[in-house]
Amino acid sequence: MSTSYHVAVIGLGAMGMGAARSCLRAGLTTYGIDLSEQARSQLQQAGAAAVMADARPLAETLDAVLLLVVNAAQVRRILFGEEELARHLKPGTAIMVSSTIAAEEASTLAAELAQLGLPMLDAPVSGGAIKADAGEMTVMAAGSDAAFDKLAPVLDAVSGKLYRVGSEPGQGSTVKIIHQLLAGVHIAVAAEAMALASRAGVSLDLMYDVVTHAAGNSWMFENRMPRVLTGDYQARSAVDIFVKDLTLVADTAKALRFPLPLASTALNMFLGASNAGHGQEDDSAVIKIFSGIQLPGQEDQA
Repeated sequence: MSTSYHVAVIGLGAMGMGAARSCLRAGLTTYGIDLSEQARSQLQQAGAAAVMADARPLAETLDAVLLLVVNAAQVRRILFGEEELARHLKPGTAIMVSSTIAAEEASTLAAELAQLGLPMLDAPVSGGAIKADAGEMTVMAAGSDAAFDKLAPVLDAVSGKLYRVGSEPGQGSTVKIIHQLLAGVHIAVAAEAMALASRAGVSLDLMYDVVTHAAGNSWMFENRMPRVLTGDYQARSAVDIFVKDLTLVADTAKALRFPLPLASTALNMFLGASNAGHGQEDDSAVIKIFSGIQLPGQEDQA
């Protein structure tokens, strides 16, 4: 791909940094936008054309914008709030919203952007930081053919598996929200199982080894529980992210008058962890809601 294709990646967290690196590897002229000086510096060293805290100075040169910020409020603030990036972009610039947001919000954003001549792809992603860094994210995308065509270089760079969910923005978000039901429940039940093992006096290292070689394993168990084993709760994906995502799950189900007993319990577990002061810790810290157990790095917990 020619370096004449210019893309700004806004939000250089675990997923955004990987996506930006993947765009660089694909030969795209890539800009990194983040409030964190450390994140900007990291991408600059990886070869970014430029890094900054605000994309507006780049607006006229961009072919595409990839948003990987935390929530819909941040997406809206960047595009239409104080920064008003959307009004500075030239018509035809494609916007790929990959944050996990409500389907209705995705649909509304797409309509507002369309009025400015900006095609939007509702394209949430999954796969974790390692797959993001390898350019192998799973992308659940919905939007017009024009949006898919314009964003093809970005999609090729960042995705290992691309699902064209439909033509209406919001459809991709719905698929991602249902996926997050499973992701959140899997983390919560993994924590519950390891907490029970601790209470029963079973070695957590042994328990992890058994589960990851047996039928009860899940991707989330295998990925998250090593953090419990080492007592390392530095956030890759924070507890509060799953408070947000499982709330979106609950809101989606409520609108459909559909009961979700397991997802509701998982949401309450993450809310409990956040309420106890663990909201900015890694989502595996949901295990800390269980009292009467000893965890690695938490020996004083009673």
